[in-house]
Amino acid sequence: MIGEDNMALFSRTIQGKYQLFVFMFMLAAILFLEGQIQVLENSNQRINHDAELRHLDAIDDTIEPHNGILDHRSTLPLSEDVIVVYNRVPKTGSTSFVGVAYTLCEKNDFHVLHINTTRNANVMSLADQARFVRNVTYWDSVKPALYHGHIAYLEFNKFDVVRKPLYINIIRKPLERLISYYYFLRYGDDLRPHLVRRRHGDTMTFDECVANNELQCSPEKLWMQIPYFCGHEAECWNRGSKWALEQAKRNLVSNYFLVGVTEEMEDFIAVLEVVLPRFFKGAVAQFKSGGKSHLRRTNKKELPSPETTAKFEKSEIWKMEEEFYHFALEHFHYIKKRILNHPTSQQFFFEKIRP
Repeated sequence: MIGEDNMALFSRTIQGKYQLFVFMFMLAAILFLEGQIQVLENSNQRINHDAELRHLDAIDDTIEPHNGILDHRSTLPLSEDVIVVYNRVPKTGSTSFVGVAYTLCEKNDFHVLHINTTRNANVMSLADQARFVRNVTYWDSVKPALYHGHIAYLEFNKFDVVRKPLYINIIRKPLERLISYYYFLRYGDDLRPHLVRRRHGDTMTFDECVANNELQCSPEKLWMQIPYFCGHEAECWNRGSKWALEQAKRNLVSNYFLVGVTEEMEDFIAVLEVVLPRFFKGAVAQFKSGGKSHLRRTNKKELPSPETTAKFEKSEIWKMEEEFYHFALEHFHYIKKRILNHPTSQQFFFEKIRP
């Protein structure tokens, strides 16, 4: 009996060691495969990166330099040599608007391209600015094109290009935009409802956040729309800078083709359909019909209390962002009134032509 017991114990020991060996072997195999997959992914990224560099080098070799920078004159017809840049401010309804563009691009025969910056940076280094301008300017095969991404205004004239893009944008009431962003980080939206957001599980309301003087809901977080329009200069991102506010206004009036507001997005799209039919023919009908034009809504959002609103209204940054918003709103109304009241009639003509 003792011998049988010993044999059984020995058998179980051997079996246990065998199972442990099989488990360790499988674990090692899995780790090895994961390592190989990572190596392949890194290799693929390097190949793509090298291909992009070769593409840029090839472009550089085919373009004659002008004043040491850029001198590209496209051979495309003027109607096709068109670039629209939508440097979209976060939480202003930009996904809804871009949804319209993506729906129309095949029908209206233009390209839509997303600008994806590393770590979602709002500004680029000077070297990346030059690369971006070079790519956008030279890439004739995708023209006409609409580029969109969360980046600050970039002055193409600084790089001595022949043709500048048409900049468009949408802005929103500052406090509403911040509150929407606050709840978006916690509860996500109906576009990707199962995606876990950065502050998932944090149930603190915006009012409670403000009452606790938390940094994430401080008035300084309002400083977003002004620097987006101001640009890549360091002073643009200096919160409360009066120079940045004035520069943002100058850019809006002088360097933007059209700027609308979230609260009047349909009118913004209607104006674009009149003035840029090459891109936006049929846009209003598409926007009204829903579909991709109503992609994103924050899952949960609470209105601020009067006390919270009053606290923000005492802030200098709120006053500046609010001033910029109303400046943009007045400018949009000025343009809208003169276009939508006469959407098809040309209000000028030529005469006394000699010889």
